Amino acid sequence: MTDISALEPVATFCGKCDCGCPQLFIDPSAPAERRVVLTDDFGQRIQMSADQFSSLVDDARGGKLDGIALA
Repeated sequence: MTDISALEPVATFCGKCDCGCPQLFIDPSAPAERRVVLTDDFGQRIQMSADQFSSLVDDARGGKLDGIALA
């Protein structure tokens, strides 16, 4: 995985293991449109603005993701 030591941790989504769970960070040195960082256990990352992340959270809270079947 790319170095995440300079990122500010916000949340870990699992935390029940030591597998490199998905995590949410803030990158204070990134441009505003790339400040929110999501990492996965495969070493990948997604960067987005706070507005984009807020929209994603609002959609999830509103049930927009409830019908997704992940099997």
